[in-house]
Amino acid sequence: MFIRLAEQHRQFVQDLVMNLQALATVLENKGYLASCYTCGSQMNSASFMVSLGDNHLIRFLVSDYGITWTEMRDDRELMKLEGAEAINQLQDLANLVKYQVQPSESSYRPVTNYV
Repeated sequence: MFIRLAEQHRQFVQDLVMNLQALATVLENKGYLASCYTCGSQMNSASFMVSLGDNHLIRFLVSDYGITWTEMRDDRELMKLEGAEAINQLQDLANLVKYQVQPSESSYRPVTNYV
């Protein structure tokens, strides 16, 4: 049972990395500064970053060790989420692409109300 779960987890991470690479490409094509870096050819980890303007940066890290979403503004951390909560925030970001919102029109706001 544990071997099967480990393999499912590896596949999940690989799928997530491929989706992050695609999201970075699409965001770049929409005018956002975005990147997705992977380590090695096995796609078992990635660092995804996107600038939403006004010194507003999102960093999403995925590896076998975990998943984190960090949102920063003016070099200050606004929030940090892990696991399923991080993936939910990633979906909100992906909705920017889905609904074709341009960077200057972005209504994306962090979950928290920090200023």
